[in-house]
Amino acid sequence: MTRFVMNKKDDLVDSALDGMIYASPWQNLVRLQVDPHIRIVMRRDWQKQQVALISGGGSGHEPAHVGFIGKGMLTAAVCGDVFASPSVDAVYNAIIHLTGEAGCLLIVKNYTGDRLNFGLAAEKARKAGFSVNMVIVGDDVALPDNPQPRGVAGTLLVHKVAGFVAERGDDLAAVTGAAEAASQAIASMGVALSGCHLPDEESGQRVPEGSVEMGLGIHGEPGVDVMQTQNAQAIVQHLLEKVMPGTDQRCALLVNNLGGMSALEMSLVTRDLIASPLSQPCDYLIGPAPLMTALDMKGFSVTRLTLNPLLEEAICAPVEVTGWVNAVKIAPLAPVVVTREASAQPVQPSANPSVAAMVNAICDTLIASESELNRLDAQVGDGDTGSTFAVGARQIQRECADHQLPLNALPDLLAVTGERLATVMGGSSGVLMAIFFTAAAQQLAEGDTLPQALQQGLEKMKQYGGARPGDRTMIDALQPAIEALVAGKSLAAAADAAQQGSDATAGMGKANAGRSSYLNSANLNGVPDPGAVAVARVFAALKQQ
Repeated sequence: MTRFVMNKKDDLVDSALDGMIYASPWQNLVRLQVDPHIRIVMRRDWQKQQVALISGGGSGHEPAHVGFIGKGMLTAAVCGDVFASPSVDAVYNAIIHLTGEAGCLLIVKNYTGDRLNFGLAAEKARKAGFSVNMVIVGDDVALPDNPQPRGVAGTLLVHKVAGFVAERGDDLAAVTGAAEAASQAIASMGVALSGCHLPDEESGQRVPEGSVEMGLGIHGEPGVDVMQTQNAQAIVQHLLEKVMPGTDQRCALLVNNLGGMSALEMSLVTRDLIASPLSQPCDYLIGPAPLMTALDMKGFSVTRLTLNPLLEEAICAPVEVTGWVNAVKIAPLAPVVVTREASAQPVQPSANPSVAAMVNAICDTLIASESELNRLDAQVGDGDTGSTFAVGARQIQRECADHQLPLNALPDLLAVTGERLATVMGGSSGVLMAIFFTAAAQQLAEGDTLPQALQQGLEKMKQYGGARPGDRTMIDALQPAIEALVAGKSLAAAADAAQQGSDATAGMGKANAGRSSYLNSANLNGVPDPGAVAVARVFAALKQQ
């Protein structure tokens, strides 16, 4: 089954080109309408006063090549089908319709189809009286013994340099010379965890699990070897060993997402590239970004550009294209160092046997209920409610046994409980209970009675957590119990109210909060909410004290 969202395969490239033209923030792209089978996108503002820069090739490498058309870079791109070179006629028509007296430079990646089709078109255009030069880019160093190295992401740097020189009005010889100098100053290599998927086709997984393939081509061509690791530092080290010149010459690094890498992974790769001692001569970073992709290939490539004054000025010059990202001067990380402020307020441990007994009763109950609560949660959630509550209970019980709690100062005890639960419980349950105890502690310190303080803690829990009675959460047991206490009823009555609330959750066919909210009524029917069960058991234990 295809992994592509598309209408008709035959219309995919044309429709995508239109989308790119729509999205240009400068509104500076337009189709050169020659023939339905020819796809040429050009600068809308082109007046033929400068050297025309034409590139192109197969589609599927977006934003290349259309994403690099505009002031300061390409004049036009000739686009073929996915991974297929455009025809000779398409290239020829681009040359003759875009080239003025200043001439034209073709920038071509080193693939047989591109070399032949662009080359024959150039010969035909010269015969027709046009001044045409061609630079072939072969920056891939994955196969060092190959006499025809592939043109990959480094080609974009050639576009950038040639575009800078052409934009300032230099003649065809100067533009060609600058492009050739840039081509000689670049080296690229890619790595992939998997290949790409073609439209209407299901590609196989060639790269073994847990490995990466070094030197994979941008059309899915096999790489040079397989590394049995996915460790970013090891991969980056290997790439830099291949692309860096081995001298202290100043460089720029272009970091290219081949299409399937997440932003998180690309940021990690960038950090490891810059942190490596091998990249110390690098002054500039371009990327990370999808610049020359291979459809959805899960991989990235690194290009080194050895700098001279012209190349440095060129890569830093502003452009009006959608695909380029500005070169950034690499600077050391300089975090702002401050003193960590502890959120916990210092408290003085104190003894109170009756309070200690209640604390231990609560903790013993939650620890003993761990397996049962996990079993319930496995039916309606992710199966860890019991463990989450037990972790918090064990921490509080340890501190009680070690005489670390302010048992004789109830506001402080509630505050410490909130801090500990926020630290050790994890997940939303820990934070909710921490909010409950912290808010209750504040109200108790301001003079409220304990039931009133607990009610305010409950209100804060509902405010931040978003759950209400009837939503099938612990609040369904906690709220009726606290309301009973506020009304002056006994702890036994509060325990009964909590139990009734807990039992009621088993009949609630819809949960409106927590992981249970993703389940239908058939999964929930007859199963009480584990958080509500925990609350009911705690109140049942307290009424025995």
